[in-house]
Amino acid sequence: MCSIKRNLEQISLQINEVVQKCGRNTSSVQLLVVSKNQSVDAIADAVLAGHRKFGENCVQEGTEKITHFRKHHVDLEWHFIGPIQSNKTRQISEHFDWVHSIDRSKVARRLSEQRPAVMPPLQVLIQINTSGENSKSGAKFDEVKALADNIDQLPNIRLRGLMCIPQPATKYNNRLASFAPISILFKAMQATRPRFDTLSIGMSDDMDAAIVAGSTMVRIGRAIFGVRNYNKNKV
Repeated sequence: MCSIKRNLEQISLQINEVVQKCGRNTSSVQLLVVSKNQSVDAIADAVLAGHRKFGENCVQEGTEKITHFRKHHVDLEWHFIGPIQSNKTRQISEHFDWVHSIDRSKVARRLSEQRPAVMPPLQVLIQINTSGENSKSGAKFDEVKALADNIDQLPNIRLRGLMCIPQPATKYNNRLASFAPISILFKAMQATRPRFDTLSIGMSDDMDAAIVAGSTMVRIGRAIFGVRNYNKNKV
């Protein structure tokens, strides 16, 4: 508990320092704690430290954790941040509050159709493939406008912004450059979309550069929980 609380406090201080250097409001960047491959006990420690937003990239693991905390009446906000298989959209739409990784209209349509009527609209982001590699997840830059227009027509999801996972880079300037194209696109789309307010970029190794590039949500896991133990019982 102590180390997770201390790490959360340290990350929050880092975020605030970079935000202030950029001349931005300290509330302009949200911290999404990436809890994939972490136990419910570790997540509970983060909750006790005051955190409420968590990200998962495996549908089965994520839904088990969501069910666990809802069973215990713990009100958390859950974000799905992994690649989406068409046969998993129902589980995602029925459990998660946000989805960061929409990259095609078929998936968006299924999420909208399968969202339970008793739940609020699913908040979604379009994932961008910034490297242009066919093997990587995400929509290409020239596909984004049409995909966004299609999502806007769907009744049970709300498009809130963009997400990307750039190629790893060791130098700060290279990290900053890797975020520049999605930052430019985000600002351009904001001009015509009043609800477009979320740019989900930045992880443990490139958080500072992402915030300078305009991130409004950083996804941090390792810097909070430490190196993941993939073999431990998670739920």
